[in-house]
Amino acid sequence: MIRTVLALSVLSAAPVQADVSRAVTDHILPGFAQFATHAEALSATAAADCTPAAVQPAYQAAFDAWLGVANLHIGPSETGALSIAYWPDDRAFTPRALTALIADPASRDPATFAEVSIAARGLFALDMLLYDPAFAGYAAGDATCTLVQVVSADLAAQATALDAAWRDAFAAVLTSAGAPGNATYMTGDEALRALYTQLLTGLTFDADMRLARPLGTFDQPRPRMAEAWRSGRPLRNVVLSVKAAQGLAHALTDTDLPLTDAAVARVEVAASRIDDPAFQTVTDPQARLLVDVLHQRVAAVEVAIDTEIGGALGIAAGFNALDGD
Repeated sequence: MIRTVLALSVLSAAPVQADVSRAVTDHILPGFAQFATHAEALSATAAADCTPAAVQPAYQAAFDAWLGVANLHIGPSETGALSIAYWPDDRAFTPRALTALIADPASRDPATFAEVSIAARGLFALDMLLYDPAFAGYAAGDATCTLVQVVSADLAAQATALDAAWRDAFAAVLTSAGAPGNATYMTGDEALRALYTQLLTGLTFDADMRLARPLGTFDQPRPRMAEAWRSGRPLRNVVLSVKAAQGLAHALTDTDLPLTDAAVARVEVAASRIDDPAFQTVTDPQARLLVDVLHQRVAAVEVAIDTEIGGALGIAAGFNALDGD
């Protein structure tokens, strides 16, 4: 069950100073630039050789870079992230959309590809094309190989556009909060609240989606609901996402965060004890226990950040927008 956290309000003057500008300059903008660089490298790799063995390493590197900024869903990322990482896909739209694109050469036109369903775009489309046996048996020159090139080029274009939108426009909106003419953030507290919300919402997503979904229940675990399980990424995605939250937490504050750092270290220890990075062995009680421990450790990072940043800055947790109630 998704916990009730977030949708925050600033309550009092904070003894610890927050620095939205530093968070933007030192953490957010470098993260989007890195993702754009790796997405462009992925596109270049696929253009040269679109077979799975050639593209997979570049795909993994691009996904790693995405995790550094994946939990930001404000500004241009509010909609931009949807077609970069369409997950979860509980109705299996992605395989159906990809099958249709492979069958129709006209639909693979790079000039119009941005208009296709978001289920056929981005990292999770590539996850299926490069790793799922139903798609990944293609050879150079096949329709699927061409589709990998088109999806990769489209991902690079999305990453470049998102990087530019943050760098050239939205960064200034966040860092000029409270200035005349800024209708998005009327005060500095609003900008701080927006970033802090993203910080905790990301950790909630890690616990309640990336971990709780494949865990399911003891009697009915759901390994195929793990994120990017085909490419063996579920465990890595959790760890990288938590590390990104830690980085944003440090960028937001001007003090040490020993509780947060200790909680993240415990996440890494728990992750190191899991033998199956794809979470496909959660059907085994012992393996499931190790993933459940990781789930608890990720939840503890939220508590630590709420204590060290939320408490110190006078920010209280309310309702998570993901609750839907």
